[in-house]
Amino acid sequence: MTRARQEQGDYGRESWERRWSQALGRGAHAVDRRPPNAHLLAEVADLRPGRALDAGAGHGAETLWLAGRGWRVTAVDFSTTALDHARSRAERAGADVAERVEWITTDLGTWAPPRDAYDLVACLYVHVAGSAPEMVRRLAAGVAPGGTLLLVGQPPVDPSTGAPTRAAGQRQVSVEDALAALDAERWTILVAEERPRGIGGGEVDAVIRARRVA
Repeated sequence: MTRARQEQGDYGRESWERRWSQALGRGAHAVDRRPPNAHLLAEVADLRPGRALDAGAGHGAETLWLAGRGWRVTAVDFSTTALDHARSRAERAGADVAERVEWITTDLGTWAPPRDAYDLVACLYVHVAGSAPEMVRRLAAGVAPGGTLLLVGQPPVDPSTGAPTRAAGQRQVSVEDALAALDAERWTILVAEERPRGIGGGEVDAVIRARRVA
C-alpha cells in the first residue's frame, strides 16, 4: 500500500514511485496476485454496497474487490505509478468494474474527502506524516451518517516480540489514535483491537471499525 508522506525522507512521493516502479518492473503479475486485505474482507462483507473511499489505494486490490461487488469507489493515492496500474487492472476487469471507480492522485497527508459523502471509508496501512488522530478526523468527516470507517495500521515494533516489523520507521494508525480522534457521541466503535494478520498468528495489525451514528 502507498502511504501519505511529505515530499521528503524515505517515504516521500519519489521514494514510493520508485518502489512501485521496481515492484511492477520485477513482475506485475506477482503484484496483481496480491489478494485484497483480509481485515477489509472480514469487516465489509456484510455491508450493503454504496459509495466507498479507498484512501491509500495502491495497486487497487481493495478498490477492485469493492467495485466488483457493486460499490462505487473513489480510489486515492499519491503514487501515479500505482494508480495507473490499478486503473489498467480495472479496465481489464470490464466496464462494470471500471465505470464504478474514480481515480484521484493526491497526498493523504493533506487531502480531505467531501463531508458526509461515503458509506464506507477504508484506510489501510497508510503511513502518517503528521498527527495520526488529525488524519483520522479528516477522513472520518467523509463518512455519511450510518456509514462505516475502517482503519488498519501496523505498529513499527511487534508488541509480542519487540522485533521491528515491515512498518519500522513509519507511523501508522493505532487503536489509541482512532479512539482519541472519534467523538463517542457521533461514533459507535464496533472493533478496536490488535489482531493477528492471517491464520496462525505472525504479524499484528491494529483494526478499528466504527459506525457513524450522528
